[in-house]
Amino acid sequence: MGLFSGLFRSRDKPKNSTAGSAYAFYMGGSTAGKPVTERSAMQMTAVYSCVRILAEAIAGLPLHLYRYKEDGGKEKALDHPLYLLLHDEPNPEMSSFVFRETLMTHLLLWGNAYAQIIRNGKGEVIALYPLMPNKMSVDRDENGKLYYTYTRSTEEAPTMENGSVTLKPSDVLHIPGLGFDGLVGYSPIAMAKNAIGMAIACEEYGAKFFANGAAPSGVLEHPGTIKDPTRVREAWQSQFGGSGNSGKVAVLEEGMKYTPISISPDQAQFLETRKFQINEIARIFRVPPHMVGDLEKSSFSNIEQQSLEFVKYTLDPWVIRWEQSIARALFSAEEKKEYFVKFNLEGLLRGDYVSRMNGYSIARQNGWMSANDIRELENLDRIPAEDGGDLYLINGNMLPLGNAGAYANITNGKEENSDEETPSTEVLEVEERSGKRITRNRKSP
Repeated sequence: MGLFSGLFRSRDKPKNSTAGSAYAFYMGGSTAGKPVTERSAMQMTAVYSCVRILAEAIAGLPLHLYRYKEDGGKEKALDHPLYLLLHDEPNPEMSSFVFRETLMTHLLLWGNAYAQIIRNGKGEVIALYPLMPNKMSVDRDENGKLYYTYTRSTEEAPTMENGSVTLKPSDVLHIPGLGFDGLVGYSPIAMAKNAIGMAIACEEYGAKFFANGAAPSGVLEHPGTIKDPTRVREAWQSQFGGSGNSGKVAVLEEGMKYTPISISPDQAQFLETRKFQINEIARIFRVPPHMVGDLEKSSFSNIEQQSLEFVKYTLDPWVIRWEQSIARALFSAEEKKEYFVKFNLEGLLRGDYVSRMNGYSIARQNGWMSANDIRELENLDRIPAEDGGDLYLINGNMLPLGNAGAYANITNGKEENSDEETPSTEVLEVEERSGKRITRNRKSP
């Protein structure tokens, strides 16, 4: 029984105990022959653009800490210590924007984002510091409990000694990406290294093509025997090689002839291949092509819809990962019942000005938004309550079908009891008799 229990306990451990490029399947080059790492991939404009778009989008979203109210609503918990850390300054060295941008970049490149949680003597969180994911490993001890091991080096700080530090789960904010065990995420760069390697190869081919004079490589043929072919090759390269020498006219002597042996980039569909690789990388990160500069299939009629889909299908899953990881790592069991963290996506989901105004008009007329509700969404100052800024109004011509045509007596905004006697009113009655108009007053029933 002890043998079997040991087997089941080992299966419970994360299969990949380290993060970043230390994974076994990360090693080696791509099928295009180019090595792909998290840092070399960032040299590709498409990868850099996708990572920057997503990192800045998450970092730029308003992040608030809310408290549940007894009436079912919510309010900002401005008095909670975590509000300042998450919304403004997680540590004395960086702002909330830079902190979230850094962690999101780690998450997109290495598949994991880590931050060390600094607590005071009361156990309250007082600071959050990013940790490099390629120096962090996740494993279980002999009792099955998770622990984190971070490898320190002098590269991070000259005063830091080399070595490793063991951290408890309560000391680490860990946001994992897509993975196989639910504990450690896998790098999108590693999982798609062949596509990125092909893009790197295409870019290198284009750079060398222009470096060689934007002319296909070929062979210099001589009818006789050349005593020093190296000198001839170097002379040709010095005069006609490089993009600065493109377009020069070559003068061949002694019956020499130039014969190209390579196909042209147009024949090889070089530009089409590069364009496809840009879309391929955008597909990895689920970023619309128009956001990385490919406007071939975009128009005024579909860009807004693509932008809304970007928020719904790309940003929203990342936002949920952040919110749930923050709540799990930074809140105590009692705080989870009272507080929650929320990214505000409303600003990204807004349409154009005319569409917003039409929507506000419908909400205002139907009574589920006040003037101040609308002004807060538009980042305008509130109207004082005594001036009617918090009033919820409803269009008066909308009545239940059974009350259509009924006479309702309204006093101070409240309907009086229908059993009470209705005050009499003077009614002006006009009759026509013998071609004359006769006017008289009568009491209404």
